[in-house]
Amino acid sequence: MNRKITRNSLEVPREARRSLKPSYDPEAFGRWSERFARFLGTARFLVYMTVFVLSWVAWNCLAPKHLRFDEYPFIFLTLLLSLQASYAAPLILLAQNRQTDRDRIEAAADRDRDERNLADTEYLARELASLRKSLSEVATREFIKDELAELSSKLKKKSGSKS
Repeated sequence: MNRKITRNSLEVPREARRSLKPSYDPEAFGRWSERFARFLGTARFLVYMTVFVLSWVAWNCLAPKHLRFDEYPFIFLTLLLSLQASYAAPLILLAQNRQTDRDRIEAAADRDRDERNLADTEYLARELASLRKSLSEVATREFIKDELAELSSKLKKKSGSKS
């Protein structure tokens, strides 16, 4: 019964192997676009862009002629800013779409939670109404006192008429 367990045996799990196929996370680009869109909406980005544009304009206006690379109409700067805007707009839209999807899921969860809360509230209201109804049928202290007084007066009358 002493059987040597080999690696090819079915009782021994295989070692984890790394696949040669590249792994692909479909959400990675979406997460990156959201981070990029968030960065575009910060004061830091506005400061960076302002410093970049002012440096560009200052260099191309104040530097010696042979060091300037984009003269006054700043065509190359316009091209770079247009290229940046053409990439930023779709990335911002992608981030907005992902946020819309998250909001839709959150709204559905909120609706489900609200429906459960409404059902719980209705149940508690029904229970409270039934408790009120059952308590209205319970004899109150004044009612019992009045009944006892009436019965004791009847007993006194009966006992007084017998003697």
